[in-house]
Amino acid sequence: MDSVAKTIIVFGTKGGTGKTFLAVNLAVSLAKDRKKKVALVDLDLEAVGDMYRSISINPKVAAVELVSLKKEDRDKQDIKNYISHHAESGVDFLPAVLRPAQVGYVDDFLVKKIFNDLKPYYDYIIADAGRTFTDSLVSALNYANLVILLTSPDILSIYQTKWALEVLQSLHFPLIMMKAVLNRADSMGGVPYQEVKLVLPCDIICRIPSEGKIVGMSLNRRMPVVLDSPASRVSVAIKKLGETLVNEKGIFLEHLDISSAVTLSDLSKQGLGSISQAIFLDKHGLKEVLGPSKNLISGDILDLKRRVHQRLITELDLKKMEVDLRDPVKKEELRIKTGKAIANTLAKEAGAFISSPEIRERLIKELMDETLGLGPLEELLADATITDIMVNNKDDIYVERSGKIVKTDKKFLSNDQVRQVIERIIAPLGRRIDESVPMVDARLSDGSRVNAIIPPLSLDGPMLTIRKFARERLTVQDMIKFGTLTEPMADFIEACVSIRKNIIVSGGTGSGKTTVLNVLSSFIPENERIITIEDAAELKLSQDHWARLESRAPNVEGKGAITIRDLFRNTLRMRPDRIIIGECRGAESLDMLQAMNTGHDGSMTTLHANSPHDVLARLDSMILMSGAELPVRAIREMIASAIEMIIHSARLSDGTRKILAVSEVTGMIDENHIGMHDIFVFKQTGTDEKHRVIGNFQATGYVPSFYDNMLVRGIKISKDIFKAPQA
Repeated sequence: MDSVAKTIIVFGTKGGTGKTFLAVNLAVSLAKDRKKKVALVDLDLEAVGDMYRSISINPKVAAVELVSLKKEDRDKQDIKNYISHHAESGVDFLPAVLRPAQVGYVDDFLVKKIFNDLKPYYDYIIADAGRTFTDSLVSALNYANLVILLTSPDILSIYQTKWALEVLQSLHFPLIMMKAVLNRADSMGGVPYQEVKLVLPCDIICRIPSEGKIVGMSLNRRMPVVLDSPASRVSVAIKKLGETLVNEKGIFLEHLDISSAVTLSDLSKQGLGSISQAIFLDKHGLKEVLGPSKNLISGDILDLKRRVHQRLITELDLKKMEVDLRDPVKKEELRIKTGKAIANTLAKEAGAFISSPEIRERLIKELMDETLGLGPLEELLADATITDIMVNNKDDIYVERSGKIVKTDKKFLSNDQVRQVIERIIAPLGRRIDESVPMVDARLSDGSRVNAIIPPLSLDGPMLTIRKFARERLTVQDMIKFGTLTEPMADFIEACVSIRKNIIVSGGTGSGKTTVLNVLSSFIPENERIITIEDAAELKLSQDHWARLESRAPNVEGKGAITIRDLFRNTLRMRPDRIIIGECRGAESLDMLQAMNTGHDGSMTTLHANSPHDVLARLDSMILMSGAELPVRAIREMIASAIEMIIHSARLSDGTRKILAVSEVTGMIDENHIGMHDIFVFKQTGTDEKHRVIGNFQATGYVPSFYDNMLVRGIKISKDIFKAPQA
């Protein structure tokens, strides 16, 4: 029988948007209302079981059980033996797995057999592919006639959808096969539909309204909403989508040429759709709040401060006053002048002299900060226990303290004041921020890194994020004391730096990569010439022969940008002994690998990744996306010969930062795969009653391939440190 089924893949990188809900209800609607033969396939390998529970089916077997059969038996086995039938709608249901333990056995063969075996017997195959880029997803896409990207009208979901579209196109899947469905389209406070259309480059073929109560009731009854509440607005929208799919021409891509489609190995390990640390802490009840408020935030005081601030704007002409935060002399002169004006204005606006010196001094200081400095952020910047400051809008200011994100009681007077603070930071640097340039990166005079974004991109007002520059240079002994690593690990890492191994420090955002890189750099001998290249200068080296380079953003006319890649190429002409790049995130990674392969050994950099294995996949992706016309095998051979060590750090659930793995890259093990061996790892065994992580560092038993080379160079490290613990 000829293949007739049209295959629909439902996908989206953000959790909670309703992919399973849409897949189930669309399948039921096509079967019940359109009298079509429909197969519903559960390929979501992260939310195992959600689909069959929502449709009230209790399958006994899953397609993954085919993998246990011999190859010749697999080919003969009928996939229909693994199907469960939903009598009320007529939908046939096929789960890829039924238990989390089966997930690792889903392979390309299984996906291929599912779609090839189902196509002759159905009009439509609808598969929920989850939210993570995996080999099984890419395999499924090779059989798709339509990819539905489910999104919701919030900025994170919209931009993740846009990013997913870009990744899919980079894997050679055409945009024409991708359509968007906007769920909860009428949510209060959501991004307007017209703005969503402007952001997403694909067509939006359906808008599903928000009816939380009706949907919730149907889910609790394990009944598809199109059966449970067929007249509801949600059901009507899904039925209309089914009608569009059946009747409208041009929706499905009938002839998909997959000859150039790429299977991106190990992409799933990158955890591209992982939950952020803030959400994780909140979910597990680890979120803390700051102590009692110390600043003056009552309604009357806020109103008074607003009036004083407004009068100062007029009397001192603050908008034209140049406030250079980098010049301490001018800043102090201006503070003295403004302090007098504030005291006078405060008395006028309050209608009386504030007799309490504590309150008066406090008010003047806060008004001084708001007028000349960074407003309520000044105290947060002065607090040594705070590492990150996050302003979501004038009323929501969060900080990271001791590895945990907490909300403060600080507030700005208005969103205009937030905007003024941003402009105050960037103006001395020759940068601007407005509707034509709504995002900007900068840094404060102390080296703290700043990112700002304003409307229309930020929907609730200007946003500001500050990564504070550590005033103290941490040593390896500090890190041992903090429990970031052990002394044997530190000795081994120092040896790797001494014998000029090329090292990548990997980890997620806020995992301590730069701190680790600073410690690694302290092991470099004093007689070597070190050149560092950064986007925002954060590295602090102790050596005398250290040259610092920093990239430059484009000017007001959009010209004059100097990228890390530009600086890297120039660095090769500066006779470096060691090159340290603050972070590799793009095309410069190719130049770095080439330099490492041509005599500049002992170089170091950091890279965003979720595990040591992800580093290799990320380098693959960055080089391919840089436009380099190189075969994948050549890229991997370059990576394997250039990178020798990977040190992976992470921030754990209790806020502590640890080196989770020290790994050696051992070269190509076959035509397509790079070998890697963990030398030291951190094993978490649980958490205590205060949610603190319990675990220990362990050697894996693997002895580095260059151990003898260390001994030859006079580095005495006992082989015993590499012994694995006895079971």
